[in-house]
Amino acid sequence: MNRQVLLFICLHCLNSAVGQVSYSIPEELAKGSLVGNIAQDLGLEMKRMISGKAQIYSRNTEEYIELNRDRGVLLVKERIDREALCTETALCAVHFQIILENPMEFYSVTVQITDINDNPPAFEKGEMKFKISESAIAGAKFVLERAADLDVGINDLQRYELKPTNNFALKLQNSPDGSKIVEMVLQKPLDREKDEQISLVLTAVDGGEPQMSGTMLIVITVLDANDNAPVFTQPTYKATVTEHSPKGTVVAAVKASDADHGSNGRITYSITNTLDNVRTQFKVNTENGEVSLIGDIDFEKARHFQINLLASDEGGLTDSCKLIVDVTDINDNKPEINIMSKSNVIAEDAKLNTVVTMINIEDKDSGENGDVKCHISENIPFTLKASTNNFYSLITDSDLDRERSSEYNITVSCSDEGVPSLSSSVTLTLQISDVNDNAPVFERSSYEAYIVENNTPGLSIFTVKARDADWKQNARVSYILEDSSVNGVPVSSFVSVSADSGVIHAVRSFDYEQIKDFHFRVKAQDGGSPSLSSNVSVKILIQDQNDNPPQVLYPVQTGGSLVAEMVPRSADVGYLVSKVVAVDVDSGQNAWLSYKLQKATDRALFEVGLQNGEIRTIRQVSDKDAVKQRLAVIVEDNGQPSRSATVIVNVAVADSFPEVLSEFTDFPHDKEYNDNLTFYLVLALAVVSFLFITCLVVIISVKIYRWRQSRILYHSGLPVIPYYPPRYSDTLGTGTLPHVYNYEVCRTTDSRKSDCKFGTAGSQNVLIMDPSSTGTMQRIQSEKSILDEADSPLEVRNIY
Repeated sequence: MNRQVLLFICLHCLNSAVGQVSYSIPEELAKGSLVGNIAQDLGLEMKRMISGKAQIYSRNTEEYIELNRDRGVLLVKERIDREALCTETALCAVHFQIILENPMEFYSVTVQITDINDNPPAFEKGEMKFKISESAIAGAKFVLERAADLDVGINDLQRYELKPTNNFALKLQNSPDGSKIVEMVLQKPLDREKDEQISLVLTAVDGGEPQMSGTMLIVITVLDANDNAPVFTQPTYKATVTEHSPKGTVVAAVKASDADHGSNGRITYSITNTLDNVRTQFKVNTENGEVSLIGDIDFEKARHFQINLLASDEGGLTDSCKLIVDVTDINDNKPEINIMSKSNVIAEDAKLNTVVTMINIEDKDSGENGDVKCHISENIPFTLKASTNNFYSLITDSDLDRERSSEYNITVSCSDEGVPSLSSSVTLTLQISDVNDNAPVFERSSYEAYIVENNTPGLSIFTVKARDADWKQNARVSYILEDSSVNGVPVSSFVSVSADSGVIHAVRSFDYEQIKDFHFRVKAQDGGSPSLSSNVSVKILIQDQNDNPPQVLYPVQTGGSLVAEMVPRSADVGYLVSKVVAVDVDSGQNAWLSYKLQKATDRALFEVGLQNGEIRTIRQVSDKDAVKQRLAVIVEDNGQPSRSATVIVNVAVADSFPEVLSEFTDFPHDKEYNDNLTFYLVLALAVVSFLFITCLVVIISVKIYRWRQSRILYHSGLPVIPYYPPRYSDTLGTGTLPHVYNYEVCRTTDSRKSDCKFGTAGSQNVLIMDPSSTGTMQRIQSEKSILDEADSPLEVRNIY
């Protein structure tokens, strides 16, 4: 048989493609037979069939058609018996959907199953018996059992034949439902004495190719006269019954009457249905004609029944009628929710109207009981969009944000319009996959941190922290120090940033006096692709530490001269002698200076201002006060611990310069005060030790040298004449000798030829008045001798 293919495609403008294709194939095709080229008929390429994971979705549990994805064709999966597949309908079809993913698409496919003549007409009983009175008149009718043919159309039952036809003829009547009523009509009276029993053969023939038939034997026993047949009150009865009515429920009652008396007037009722399931659902009371339920009536399986009833008397006469029973539907079926295809994960940057899940809804009830409406949870970025034939698509209707919600439990609820309404629901779990759409965000808009100067390199200063609302790798934050410079020096030489933790470390030791603060920027970058970043400004402030002692600016401490402040003996109380001026390069309280008098020749004469360093007299100067006054002033800062510096102030209490000069002439230069006595003691000890060793070496060398010279002179035989100079020289100019002589000694191997040369006096004492300084006198002593030694000048300054 040639396969007929009917193709019909309808495309709708939906988010997921919708189409319909129809094919027609005969039943009983062998497994693997070709149904149709679905890829070609739908206009799909083979690679789309493969990449979209094309598959068949069917509501039924049994699948008769399979999809060959590689070839793009539909094949017969199992042998199809049209009569078993479609028991009550003439038109038989298999419905299913072709589902594709990425993007989601579905197409409806209908495969019509055409009938072949594979079933002969058949009678339920192989033999039917009648008892007919010989008095039966011509024209009496006897209803025969109908044959049933599972095939349809031309292959269905077409005609009946009755043989022999000596006494009976066959008569067919059309019923309102299209079926045939087969009656055997008496043509001429029977004669029991001639034929006590008559055998007839009823043959049912279909119209298929090849033609098939079935037979039933009719055995007629001729009885004595029963001249009245039973008669039903009406040829057709109608009744309704609610599905799932309890067993024993009386559906209807039929009534027939017989004019005969006695046993010939006793009527018996029976059901004559053969191949359908009427006898499994109904029974008739043989005596009173009540039809009642013996099975469970389900509207979804059968919506109406036709019950053929027979009334017969004991004389063999019969009459027939039919009972039409309509089944009333009740809302006894919940909507069925079938997930055709779904995605478990969707990216948060998915576009609007992206199809997430495709759903098919089916309610087996009818009318309002089968009308279904579906809805989903509220306040979620999804919506349920209805398409055709109870198909729904779950699509996105707003932007997704994994950071707001990483998972959605979407409940799809469907309810029918029945009373009471029945509903069903299914929960879909949808994960939102992360995309790198959030840059790291620092906890602060800017950072400010403090570090004490003189820190250890590598010290942790503080930590910057940024958070990324994304997930996993997209939320992994790395910290980077942006390139910049501080006073022309790269910032990387000042600080470093830990890439993982954001801890900022000091690379060097900071000095507050060199740099007080500096700025730089730290970038936080996530691990997404492409990566996102943000930066923040960081300010580091160096905190001062008391690491610098005060520095005395005045009076200036010089190693080559002595400075003395002059105070007249007529000075009153509070007379300003001098002022110690000092600074501290530290800041804050570390630079707050205070002045104290540490030592003084006469503590009762002078005081020092605590805050301003002014040296003033605290009593009237008297004649008994020494001319030479030595003050040690200590300058302390306010740091913890505090640091200090000491300055020596020489004060001359006198009214004239000559008095000052005479007093300060004997001021030894080696008595200059030092605040660190230990250092100088150690230094002096080292110098003395060095000089002692040097002298010892020189003496030994001289001794050896003289011994060697004596040996030379001894061997030469020359006399030794010692020479003594007439005067000794006082090289310092402070002894009792009034003059200094320079002399030269020249000696040969013959001492008698030695010569001695005397020079003139070379010492002068000069007093010089410096005209550039009012009230200032300088005394300079310059001496030139064989030692070339000079005294340090003494400078005396008087402040008025």
